[in-house]
Amino acid sequence: MNAQPHTTPSSGPADAHLRVVDLRGRHLGWDELRRVVPRQAASSVSAAEDAVRGIIEDVRTRGADALRELAHRFDGVEQDRIRVAPEQIARAVAELDPAVRRALETAIARTRAFAEAQRPRDVEVEVAPGAVLRHRWTAVRRAGLYIPGGLAVYPSSVVMNVVPAQAAGVESVVLCSPPQKEFGGLPHPVILGAAGLLGVDEVWAVGGAQSLAAMALGVTDGQDVLEPVNTLTGPGNIFVATAKRQLRSLVGVDAEAGTTEIAVLADDSADPRFVAADLISQAEHDPAAGSVLITDSPDLARAVERELFAQVPEARHRERITTALGGPQSGVVLTDGLEQSIDVADAYAAEHLEIHTRDAREVAARVRNAGAIFVGPYSPVPLGDYAAGSNHVLPTGGTAVFASGLQAASFMKAVQVVEYTREALAELEEDIVALSGSEDLPAHGRAVALRSEDHVAEGAHGAAGSAAAPSATPRSTPGAEDDPASRAGDAARVPGAPGTGSPDTHGKG
Repeated sequence: MNAQPHTTPSSGPADAHLRVVDLRGRHLGWDELRRVVPRQAASSVSAAEDAVRGIIEDVRTRGADALRELAHRFDGVEQDRIRVAPEQIARAVAELDPAVRRALETAIARTRAFAEAQRPRDVEVEVAPGAVLRHRWTAVRRAGLYIPGGLAVYPSSVVMNVVPAQAAGVESVVLCSPPQKEFGGLPHPVILGAAGLLGVDEVWAVGGAQSLAAMALGVTDGQDVLEPVNTLTGPGNIFVATAKRQLRSLVGVDAEAGTTEIAVLADDSADPRFVAADLISQAEHDPAAGSVLITDSPDLARAVERELFAQVPEARHRERITTALGGPQSGVVLTDGLEQSIDVADAYAAEHLEIHTRDAREVAARVRNAGAIFVGPYSPVPLGDYAAGSNHVLPTGGTAVFASGLQAASFMKAVQVVEYTREALAELEEDIVALSGSEDLPAHGRAVALRSEDHVAEGAHGAAGSAAAPSATPRSTPGAEDDPASRAGDAARVPGAPGTGSPDTHGKG
C-alpha cells in the first residue's frame, strides 16, 4: 500500500516533547515501515560521510601531525606525546574513587562471565569414513578499541570493549579515547583507571573518526608506534559509525554503533513513570540520540508525555534531552495492537528495545531485530549500560536487522579445516570430476584424479615386484576390474588426460 502515516504533534500540551506517528488503521509493508519510523535526518548522515572521508585521508597522508591538528581543532588541546605513558595509567588506577572501582570490578566480573560463555566452540564432524571437517575459531591478533569521551565519560565502555576481546584470546589490544583539556590532554582519568584495571597498557589520546583511522592505518609518532589493528570496535557518534563504514574494507568492525537510541514497546499495562525515565536516560547521551515509544495505547502515550514534562526539567542535562526528544529521530508511534507494535519494533531495529507489556518475555521472544532486548519493568536499559553483564556496544540506525552486539566472537574468525584420507577422497572422485567438467575447470578434477592414478600405479608396481612371472608379458588378474582403486583410476581419465587419446584442449597433460 502507499498509504502515508499521519504525523502530528503530541496530543499533550502544545509544546510537547515527542511528535506522534499515527499508524492506526494503516497497513504498511516492511519497506514502508522502515521509512516512516523515526530516524536521524539523512542530511546529517551525508554530511558525516564527507567529513569523515577527509579525516581518514588526512591521517593516511600526514599521520601524527594530522592527529595533533585535529586534537587542537576538536578537543582544544595542544599535544606533545599522543600515547599515554604507562605510569599515567598506573596513577589513574591508584586514584580511582573506591566506589567507582568497586562498580567497575562488579561490571568486569559479570561481563567476563557472559563473554566467556558466548565464546564459540570448535566443531569436528566426520561426514563419511575418513572425511573429517573442523570448524576452528581463532582470535584476531590485534584489536583497536574506541572509548568515547565527548559529552560524557564512559569507563563502562572500556569494560564492554576490553573484556570480550580478552575472552576471545586477543593477543594485543590498543585503546583510543579523546584528549581532555582539563586533564592536560590525557583521556579522562576514570577511563585510564578502567583500562589499567583490565591490564591494558597501550592507550592513545585520540578521539573521533581520526582515532579509528589511526588504528586502522597505523601511525608513527617519534619513538611511539601505533601498529595497525585487525579489528575495530567501540561505540561513538555518527562520525565514529561512519568511519567504521568507510574503513570496513581495510579492517574488521563490530557494528555501526553510532549515536544511541532506545525504543520502548508498551501496552496499557506499562508504568508511564518508568517509560519516561528510560526515554530520558538515553536522550541525555547526545542531542541526536533517539527515543521512541511504540504503543497501541493513546492513554499511555499521553501519560508518558505528562511524565516527560515532570521529569525533564529536573534532569541535569535537560537542554540536551529536550533537543533529543524533539528531533526527527524521536517520537511516539501509535499502532492498532500488539501485532503491529511488534512489526514496528522489527522495522525500527532498535539498539536498545524495552518490552513493557503483559507477558513481556513471550513478546520479547517474537522480536527478530534489536541489538539488545530488556524484558519487563525491572530490566531498564541503564542496567545493560553498566552492570547487567550484557554488552552495551550495539548496532544502531536500523543495522540490527543484520548486525549483532559486541561479543567474544566479534574478535574471532572461523577457519575451516579439511582432512581426508586417500580412500575418502577416492569416494568423491567421480563427483568432483563431473562437477569440475560442468564448470569447464578440468584441472580441478585432474588434481584429484592424479592421486588415484598414483595409488593404482603404486599397487601395480608392488604386485609386479613380488610376482615370479615366467613371461615378460604381464597377465591381467582375474577380477581386477572390480578393484575400487582400479575403478577410481578409470574414472580419472578425463578428456585431455595422458593415455586417453583425446586432444589436449584444456592445456592438461
